[in-house]
Amino acid sequence: MRLLGGFVAAAVVTAAFLAGTSAPAQDEPDAAELARGAEVYDYWCATCHSAGPNMPGTQALAAKYDDGRPAVLTERGDLTPERIAFFVRNGVSVMAPFRKTEVSDADLAALSAYIVDTARVD
Repeated sequence: MRLLGGFVAAAVVTAAFLAGTSAPAQDEPDAAELARGAEVYDYWCATCHSAGPNMPGTQALAAKYDDGRPAVLTERGDLTPERIAFFVRNGVSVMAPFRKTEVSDADLAALSAYIVDTARVD
């Protein structure tokens, strides 16, 4: 019974993230944080989530959203730092989760700031 309660709690948390629950406004990221976020994105994310052919993450999101939303992560205006962190740490579908030894919390914060800022600017 205790295990079932854990699954229910996890499902509620997941549903909140997928519903786009947003956090209170945070300070604007500085140029150094955005630059670091771009480096993290280029190293860990770009090979699957950039524009162009043969990008499995972009192709999967394009199929999922059927052109209803942008499939390229840096064009997604609906992503929040919390949602990005959730998927990076937990994975989704064929995307494996990234451990803190791969993407540190500081790098994850920079990555999230970069994705959110880039989508807002473009």
